[in-house]
Amino acid sequence: MIRATRGVAAAAALLAFASVTSGVASAQPAGPPSPGASPGGPSAAPGSRPGGAELPEGWRLTGAGADRQLVWTSREPVPMGDARVAFHAGDRLLGHPVAGRDGRSFRLPLGDTRLTEATGLRVTAAGRRLDAPGPARSARLAPSAPAPAPAAEPGTRVPVNGVDPGMPGRYRTVGGEYDLKSVRLPGFPEPVEMRARVVGPADAPGKRPVALFLHGRHGTCYTPGTEEVTGDWPCAAGSKPIPSHQGYLRAQRLLASQGYVTLSISANGINGQDFRAEDGGAQARSSLIRRHLARWAAWSADRASAPAAVRSSSAADLSRVLLVGHSRGGEGVNRAAVDSLTPPPADQDGYRGPVRWKILGTVPIGPTIFGNNPAADVPSMTILPGCDGDVSDLQGQNFVDGTRGVSRGAALHSAVYMVGANHNFFNSEWTPGQAQAPAFDDFMSDEQRDPVCSPGTRTRLTAAQQQTAGAAYIAAAARLFVAGDDRARPLLDGTGRRMPSAGPVRALSHAVGAHRRPAFVPGSSALTVSGGGRLCAQVAPDSDRACLSGDAGGASPHFAYWEAAPEPGRDAVAMTWSRPGTPVAVRTARPVSLAGSSSLALRVIVPPNTTGTELDVAVTDASGRRAQLGRVRVDGVPGSERTTSYWAREVRVPLSTATRAGLDLKRVTALDLTPRGASGRAWLMDAWGWRPGTPAVSPAPAARVDVGRLTVAEGASGVRTYRVPVRVSGRGSGQVRLFVADPASGEQTSRVVTVRPGRQDIVVPVEVRGNDRFGNDVTYDAFVKAVRGTVVGSHRGGVTVRNDDPMPKAGVTPVADDVTEGAPLVWRVTLSAPADAEISGHIEFLPPADGTELTTADLDPTWLREQLGELPSPPVPLSGIPFGGLNLPVSVPAGATTAEVILPTARDGVREPVESLRARLTTYDAAWEPVPGPEFTGRVRDAA
Repeated sequence: MIRATRGVAAAAALLAFASVTSGVASAQPAGPPSPGASPGGPSAAPGSRPGGAELPEGWRLTGAGADRQLVWTSREPVPMGDARVAFHAGDRLLGHPVAGRDGRSFRLPLGDTRLTEATGLRVTAAGRRLDAPGPARSARLAPSAPAPAPAAEPGTRVPVNGVDPGMPGRYRTVGGEYDLKSVRLPGFPEPVEMRARVVGPADAPGKRPVALFLHGRHGTCYTPGTEEVTGDWPCAAGSKPIPSHQGYLRAQRLLASQGYVTLSISANGINGQDFRAEDGGAQARSSLIRRHLARWAAWSADRASAPAAVRSSSAADLSRVLLVGHSRGGEGVNRAAVDSLTPPPADQDGYRGPVRWKILGTVPIGPTIFGNNPAADVPSMTILPGCDGDVSDLQGQNFVDGTRGVSRGAALHSAVYMVGANHNFFNSEWTPGQAQAPAFDDFMSDEQRDPVCSPGTRTRLTAAQQQTAGAAYIAAAARLFVAGDDRARPLLDGTGRRMPSAGPVRALSHAVGAHRRPAFVPGSSALTVSGGGRLCAQVAPDSDRACLSGDAGGASPHFAYWEAAPEPGRDAVAMTWSRPGTPVAVRTARPVSLAGSSSLALRVIVPPNTTGTELDVAVTDASGRRAQLGRVRVDGVPGSERTTSYWAREVRVPLSTATRAGLDLKRVTALDLTPRGASGRAWLMDAWGWRPGTPAVSPAPAARVDVGRLTVAEGASGVRTYRVPVRVSGRGSGQVRLFVADPASGEQTSRVVTVRPGRQDIVVPVEVRGNDRFGNDVTYDAFVKAVRGTVVGSHRGGVTVRNDDPMPKAGVTPVADDVTEGAPLVWRVTLSAPADAEISGHIEFLPPADGTELTTADLDPTWLREQLGELPSPPVPLSGIPFGGLNLPVSVPAGATTAEVILPTARDGVREPVESLRARLTTYDAAWEPVPGPEFTGRVRDAA
């Protein structure tokens, strides 16, 4: 049971538990502007006395006790993107903060968490450091010297595939747009647009398969002729929606020429509001996708009712649908696949009609996977951009790894690691020189040249090359998943084939599922490791247990953080050797069967840029017979300290030797890997019995789990007990891992729970103690992850306790408001009553009613430079300072009722009349909405 006084954030900070609104890098967030923030960095005004400890530049603590918050303010706005912002202290993931309206300030409730690692505070987005200059790197990994740029693997050395799905088809294409009435989605106050770009074949016979595209989280509005981009929705007067949905025309036209009806839908209305959604907008995106599919199903039955753009192309066959999603759109299409098989709770869903379509596959591109809920029974191909500067931890790898053991394993789940591709350029409307709105290269964060990803290097793709390759691999997925052409499989499943139509791209693939039989899968089976290896944790703060040590100088998509550290059930085998011939033995608790398989397929990671790692592979059966299967060579992926390049290559050895040696392939007990090089490192992700082919996929019965959120008022007194709402639907029983926190120790615990529809198998009680003082809203969280026989829709929820006490009123009284130049102006901010939370706000300067206004030349230049970064030249009036002006921060600590604000003046030696200022206090309430306060004045006289 969680016991806490209202205000104690039950390990929301300690345990990677997000606050009620998911923290995201956003220009349209939930919090207020950070008072005093400036391009020169945040600096509290002398005398403002914010509550907190000595912290690195840009950080501050506010509030006290249970109502403490950790605040970080960036020197520059953080561009709106798909990755979540996260706070770390040392090796601990504190949680996901809520972004301020200015796009620069981020706040995280701390509760009673102690920041013993205050000097190790850092802020990241998908592993990128946001609070320090220099290369982006994982919060867990120390930097290393950049590796020399590796030569790209010549395409001529890679065998050409038997078919090339990226070649244009024989059909003429037509296109247009439709724009329907906007729709309401749960939790979003503003309607969301129903707009799409349609491209289809003009003359293809019969009904044609459908490919739906969904873009990711990008800016929503721009002002033509300027560089202004916002995350507003709806767009303000004078600005226009960014047409992100028009950015996949190359891929749409390719598929349309091959006979597919394609539509690319707009989701600006979700992007502008998804900071409100606990899941980052995944459910909303699923609802929007399924609303479009429902419309197409209706138009298929009555083409006369369809918009002209739909009628212009061949008819659509909704029983053959491919979903393509970029970034958060990737998680959106995955959720749509889940929701099409197992309906979500009606009150969470924006579509409640019948499912009149069938999704045969998904293509996530540089996706997020906040929910960690891959659709195990829907085939997928995930594109991982090697130079992704947004979702830079390449967390979408878990759309492959996270499916292992969850269902029957018949669906193929492929990852294509695209060397030299960044995040944005798959969408032409996010590409400089092609986009209508301002656009940028997401990888370029500073002027330091990267040996792999800087433009002009041998490995970095141009925008045109990236878009060509992206379209070709989307077409390959369509050929395999929708058309059922197994000849396309070797392009996606680790066989190692290339298609000339993709251009010079180096695209590497591996896969799980299809005709793979699990053999040695760390984490999902009981394994022991001996010799020169160890069983390691993919996610662990303890370096002795972690797979990657602190000197790795890079990161791995396989080891990306989710929401928990450590995260049980995610393991690999780490191998280290200093001389050849040191074997690593991996043994299973029970014999496994490789019968019917033609090869043993292994996914092996070696350090980036390394070549020639060789391993001898042998297996042993239950009777002790041992057979040497062969030797494999594994080369590293091109990478630098900025990239996430510890990625597994798939290698295979034939099992024919074992058959000839008389091994019982139905009862294999051990796998031996013997390095042949003098020294090196490698990691075994898993090993499978493999045979060619793509089996038909029939979704297995599964229990669906959705964690909800209960919002309650704190009350004036007494103790009340609430439960985190959890709903289990679907069919059959299954297992999930439930993560909760111990409120007393702050330690995270997890356990595997068996769930069945209609039963309350997951119970998380929360005790709330009421009081009568103003404080912050508080959240208590729990989250789940599918283990076996389950699907997870809404993975996170809890109990949110709303403050129900009024905020004290704030007033301003002068301490020294008529001074001689050189002396400070001082005012006292006074609250009508103490509060349990810090009352923060800021002072802004307004033009005085009459007289001469103080200018920047009348203030202490050292202090002013700390506030603004540089002094205005020539001097300007205080009310006319550009770029947001001079806003003095105000902070009344929790339990206190007063704070002083000081404005230091300077003696300038110039005879001038009495100068004055007019200012206004603004504070922020529990929802961080501005509360206008009183105006006040000050006067400065000549020293002479």
